Amino acid sequence: MIKGTRFAAIDVGSNAVRLLLSAVFPTKDQPFFKKISLIRMPIRLGEDAFIDHMISRTKTQQLMATMMGFKRLIEAYRPVDFRACATSAMREAKNGLAIRNRIQRETGVNLQIIDGCQEAQILLANQSWNNVSARTANLFVDVGGGSTEITIFSERKTVSLSFDIGTVRILDGLVKKKQWREMRTWVEEHCSPYRAIKAIGSGGTINKIVKQAKGKNGKSVTMGKMLEIQTLLNSYSENERVTQLGLKPDRADVIIPAMEIYLSVMAWSGTKKIRVPQIGLADGLVRMMYLQQQNHGDNNFSV
Repeated sequence: MIKGTRFAAIDVGSNAVRLLLSAVFPTKDQPFFKKISLIRMPIRLGEDAFIDHMISRTKTQQLMATMMGFKRLIEAYRPVDFRACATSAMREAKNGLAIRNRIQRETGVNLQIIDGCQEAQILLANQSWNNVSARTANLFVDVGGGSTEITIFSERKTVSLSFDIGTVRILDGLVKKKQWREMRTWVEEHCSPYRAIKAIGSGGTINKIVKQAKGKNGKSVTMGKMLEIQTLLNSYSENERVTQLGLKPDRADVIIPAMEIYLSVMAWSGTKKIRVPQIGLADGLVRMMYLQQQNHGDNNFSV
C-alpha cells in the first residue's frame, strides 16, 4: 500500500464540528493532498453563542463527547501532526475559553480559538495564487454559520476582512441591514480597481450548492445556475429538502441564507461565476502543517 504523510485537523464551527484525516503524497510538480476521511457532527454551537452569548450545558456535553471521540480516531490514525481550531461561536461565547480549557483538561486536545483574520489566513493556505495580473484579482469567499471571510488577492496586494454575517446568524434574525451595507461597500470598494474578478467559494454549504448544480470537484457554477437552484430550494419546505433533495437536516435551513450571501457578494463584485474547489478550514490547517514540516522537519503529533 502506498503511504502518504498523515495529518489530522479539527474545525469547531458554528454549525458543525469536523474532523479531517488527510494524507499528503509527493509528486513531480507539487504535493497531492488526499482526504482520507471527513467526519462531521452537526452540533450548531452558534444557536447558543449568537443569541445567549453562552454555550449551553447540553451543547457543551455534545462538544465534549465529540472531541473525545475525535481524539480516539486521531490516535488510531497516527498522524505526524495535528491541529484543532474553533471559530466565531466559540470566540463569541462568554464561556468559550472555559470550554476550551475543559477540552484541554479532559481530552488533551489543544483547541485554539482563532479570530476572523487568522481564519482567513488559514483558508488562504488552500490556494495557489498563480497567473494573477495587475488588472485582475481573486475574490475568496468563505461562508460559515457565524461569519463570512472575504479576501481579495491580486498582484498588487492582499486585503481581507471578516464580517459577522453567517447563515446561523441570519436564521436567528441577528444580521442588520447596516451590516449588509458595510459588507457591500467593502466589496465594491476593493473590487472596483480590477478589470476582472475570479471568485472562489469555500464552506460546506457551497459544496452542496455545486452538487445541486450537478457540478464536479473544482468546477465553477454560474450566477444564473445559482439563481435557478435558489428558486428550486425555495419551492421546497425544509423537510422536503431533506426527504426529496437529499440534504442533511442541518443543511436544509442554512443553505438558503448561504445562497443569499454568495449571490450578493458575486453581484457586488461583478463576477458571474464562482469556482468551488471543495476545501475548508481543516484543509488549510493540513496544508499549513505540511509546509511547516517541510521547512522544519518537525514531528509535532500530540493530542
